[in-house]
Amino acid sequence: MIKVEGLKKLFRTEDVETMALNINYLEIKTGEFIAIMGPSGCGKSTFLNILGLLDQATYGSYLFNGNEMSGQPERLRADTRKHNIGFVFQNFNLIDELTVFENIELPLLYLDLSSEEIARRVNSAMGRMEITHRKDHFPQQLSGGQQQRVAVARAVVTEPKIILADEPTGNLDSKNGKEVMNLLTQLNKNGTTIIMVTHSRYDAGFAHHIVNLLDGELVMEMSR
Repeated sequence: MIKVEGLKKLFRTEDVETMALNINYLEIKTGEFIAIMGPSGCGKSTFLNILGLLDQATYGSYLFNGNEMSGQPERLRADTRKHNIGFVFQNFNLIDELTVFENIELPLLYLDLSSEEIARRVNSAMGRMEITHRKDHFPQQLSGGQQQRVAVARAVVTEPKIILADEPTGNLDSKNGKEVMNLLTQLNKNGTTIIMVTHSRYDAGFAHHIVNLLDGELVMEMSR
């Protein structure tokens, strides 16, 4: 599904050039659950943003489903992103002015779907996350665990091939964090590829493989 070779990300100012990411080779197959670990500032989120087509590498190759993504215009990357990738963030990134139902339906509004199909998918996603009874609530009326369930529902409502999760339990207590990890594990068992950035050894234990980054470089890859 994903193959990166010679992937580099540079940040430049007038006087300084910083290598934020330098990945020689990594391949992620369909249906895998990958945890990316490393200290703060090592390039984990930068790497996830590139994999999610939110940012571009400076050099190197990034193949997604056999198609080269590096150097492609934003229009093509956005089209690939909205049809294939779901995102789960540490801070939930829900819109306070929208209800649970409206937050979940948001990514579907950019697809060519009927209102009936949108409603079917939103109701299905809410059912899977067991939050249907909260559909008319606003984010600030929910607990942290409930908000992350809404965020996961929003990520899966487009039926993506891959979910990118950036510290998905970082703002949750241990009980709610475990529930979110169980949700991601179930999605993976149902065929969704999961790539997760985490500082938590416990969370990483749910993954098939652990990729370690240090100073932007892949230093170790472990299988569970």
